[in-house]
Amino acid sequence: MHVQEWLDSVPAAAVYAVVALVIGLESLGIPLPGEIILVSAALMSSQHSGVNPVVLGACATAGAVIGDSIGYAIGRKGGRPLLAWLGRKFPRHFSEGHVATAERSFEKWGMWAVFFGRFVALLRIFAGPLAGVLHMPYWKFLIANLLGGICWAGGTTAVIYYVGVVAEDWLKRFSYLGLVVAVLIGVTSMLVLKRKAKKAAAESQEAEPEPVPAAD
Repeated sequence: MHVQEWLDSVPAAAVYAVVALVIGLESLGIPLPGEIILVSAALMSSQHSGVNPVVLGACATAGAVIGDSIGYAIGRKGGRPLLAWLGRKFPRHFSEGHVATAERSFEKWGMWAVFFGRFVALLRIFAGPLAGVLHMPYWKFLIANLLGGICWAGGTTAVIYYVGVVAEDWLKRFSYLGLVVAVLIGVTSMLVLKRKAKKAAAESQEAEPEPVPAAD
């Protein structure tokens, strides 16, 4: 709610810039609340505040694609020492366990890890730098990055915008009933995505071969 109130107080152009910047920095590898900013701005655009959802989605997509590309370049140049440095600076996000889980996802899914990683908070931070560290061919990374950015940023903006429009209409007709339904839809969608992400991470860990003990 504080993010929503702050976004309501600034001009539309500033909203576009903030959304693109925060999502770009998050995609670059800096743990920032890009999804929260995007959802808040998209919800605000549904309340007829002068924020155009099409422009908002385009700015979010641009931030995601450009940020991921910069993260890829940094990861390719910095290599594994960069991951070790990030682990010391941001142990909550770049711990050895998180890095290992993300790396297994990349090894198993390749460029699809970049695409689907856009929808998972942890992989969204890792995707660009880790793809560079693992020397994924840039053309593969760019295709997955572009498609993932469009689907995530554009799709999130569209879904939240229309949920906001429907919720506003329902509130006029059914008071708080519409709000409750809208919140339940949002929470259910979030839980489904988180459950799928945890399941994918668990499958990746189970797929890792057991170490073979050395012969006596």
